[in-house]
Amino acid sequence: MPHPRLKLGKTPHVPDDRDLLFAKYAKKIKLPEAPNVFGFGHLFADNTGWRMLGNGPDDSVAPGFSGAGDCVLAGGGHETMVWNKARGGPGVTITGANSIADYSALTGYVIGDDATDQGTDMREAAKYRKATGLIDANGKRHKIAAYLFLTPGDFHQLVTATYIFGCAGVGIEFPDSAWAQYDDGQPWDVTDPNSPIDGGHYIPTVGSTSAKDEITAVTWARRQPITKAFIEQYNDESVVYLSEEMIRSNGEGLHGFDLATFKADLAAL
Repeated sequence: MPHPRLKLGKTPHVPDDRDLLFAKYAKKIKLPEAPNVFGFGHLFADNTGWRMLGNGPDDSVAPGFSGAGDCVLAGGGHETMVWNKARGGPGVTITGANSIADYSALTGYVIGDDATDQGTDMREAAKYRKATGLIDANGKRHKIAAYLFLTPGDFHQLVTATYIFGCAGVGIEFPDSAWAQYDDGQPWDVTDPNSPIDGGHYIPTVGSTSAKDEITAVTWARRQPITKAFIEQYNDESVVYLSEEMIRSNGEGLHGFDLATFKADLAAL
C-alpha cells in the first residue's frame, strides 16, 4: 500500500543499447577497492540537513505541500549537495522548491494537479542534468559532465562506483515490505520475496558505515542502510555521474579520482 506521507516516483527502466556502461569503463583500468567504511553519509544531519526536497511533506515548496513523486530530482539535489560539501568547496543549498521546479520543468508536473505527478525516467533526468542542470536556492544551475549506467543488481560494482564518484543514483522496484522497515529505522532487506511492488524509487548511495554487506543511501530526508540482498533483488537500474563539482582544488576527485584521465577514457569508449 502507498505510504500516507512519502512518495515514490521513478518510472520503469527501459533498456537502451546506446547507454554508456560502467562495466565497459571498468575493463579499461584497475579500479580502487572500496574500504568497508567510507563515504559522506554524515555530511548532513537527518531531517534538518538532508531535507525532504519535495518528495514528501515539505513546506519549503508551499505551505501544506504534501509531496510529489520527484525522487529522481530530489536525489540529484542530494548528490549535488554531497559533491560540493565533500570537496571542501563553498557548499550549496537546494530546497524542496528547487527540486519541484526541476521536476515540473522536466516532466510537466503542476503543483496541485495530481494527474501530472507521473514520476521521472532516470535516463531523461540524466540528460536534463547534463544539458540544463539542477537549480539551487541562489538560482545557479549545477550540470553533470557525463554519466554511466551500472549493471543492475551488481552490489560490488555499486559500492565501487559510489566510492570513486561519491554517490551513485540507484533505481529500485520498491517492495511494500520496505515501508515498515523505513518507518522502524531498519535497513532495507529482503524479508518477503513475494512482497508486492508499490512503484519505482530513486535513492543516491553515499557510502557505507558497516563492514557488513550494506551500503547507505539517502531518501526522504535521512540516511537509509540497504543490504546487498535488497540491491540484488530490487535494483533495476543505476547511474553514476561525473560532475566537475566533485573535483577538489588540487584537481583530484573525492578519493583520488582524476578528471582528465576519466574524460580521456570516456572518449575512447
